[in-house]
Amino acid sequence: MTLIEKLWREYELPAVDGIYFADGRAYEVSVSRTEPILRINEALDVEQLLTEDPDLVARVDGLSTHELADGDVLWAGEGSYGSDGFFGRVHSDRGLVWAVFLEEVDPFHTIEVAGREATFTSTSGVVITVDIDNPSATRTP
Repeated sequence: MTLIEKLWREYELPAVDGIYFADGRAYEVSVSRTEPILRINEALDVEQLLTEDPDLVARVDGLSTHELADGDVLWAGEGSYGSDGFFGRVHSDRGLVWAVFLEEVDPFHTIEVAGREATFTSTSGVVITVDIDNPSATRTP
């Protein structure tokens, strides 16, 4: 079991802007307030990050869900602090597929699905669209 999976069992993620996969891959991400694009940046070493700062973890709680035809669920919500937001894809048993955590966008409260893309909107109006099967691929508006 990867460290990300262990954290997710407690509904926790590293409190760093990133995309986290159940297989242990993790990447820094950035977003734009004017484009619905999730930009993938450098790889993150979650084990090193949490070894250096074990308290750099946020608890997440869902505010919105959308069930997919294959039984997986898109889930969006808030983190430990008012400005945190997250969204991701989980299996029907809530096991993690992937999740995005962002520190300064506010909670994500709506999910809209069109084909294989999902658009997540935060309470502050940040909008991000990702491919639900390959969220690390950037989308051009």
